[in-house]
Amino acid sequence: MKKSTGSSPKAVVLLSGGIDSSVTLYLAIRQYGYRCVALIFDYNQRHRRELISAKKIAKLSKVPYYVMKISFPWGGSALTDERIKVPHKKKLSGSHQIPITYVSARNIIFLSFAFSLAEVAGADKIFIGAHTEDYSGYPDCRPEFLRSFQKSCNLGMKRKNIEVVAPLIGLNKAEIIKKGGELGVPFEYTWSCYQGGERPCLHCDSCLYRQRGFKEAGREDPLLLKKDRGARGK
Repeated sequence: MKKSTGSSPKAVVLLSGGIDSSVTLYLAIRQYGYRCVALIFDYNQRHRRELISAKKIAKLSKVPYYVMKISFPWGGSALTDERIKVPHKKKLSGSHQIPITYVSARNIIFLSFAFSLAEVAGADKIFIGAHTEDYSGYPDCRPEFLRSFQKSCNLGMKRKNIEVVAPLIGLNKAEIIKKGGELGVPFEYTWSCYQGGERPCLHCDSCLYRQRGFKEAGREDPLLLKKDRGARGK
């Protein structure tokens, strides 16, 4: 793998603290050799527990980071509106319908901030952890959107040719977990659950995707092992 040096190109990485964005950060650093800065968003999300994970992953990776505090006061998503319950399912249906956990234009907003940071920081790339299990339900994770948004942003900025890179776009969750294992991603510090508790609920869509991903990857989820050990030690 390429090693990051003082002369390495710069990149901005959107970091949520979940599996996908954490693997993306490690790919950008360890495989592609970028000097990265992480961009973390506090948007008053229900699962604010992920902010702790994002900061922890950034610190372990020894990358500087910014935490942008914004809000979606109009709600409309189970992640930002307390009146809407996070759906619990016994199994994943495979439906391509847009879920209630979709936050309207979230990636459009996040990427806009990322382009601003990239221009000022002199970064050539913006890394985002979008992948196949995202863009089936979330329209702002689709490859055609990412290409179109990249083109539009470059037309409206002083610095040109900033590229949006989605290195996981053709992978499913199990393949992403395998790749993260190869890169040494500390999955025990990542967070996926849409609920804001101390432990994963194990019933929301995000928890179910995580469980299935680790099972199909032939690995145990170290986050759950860590919690179980802690519970037994009480």
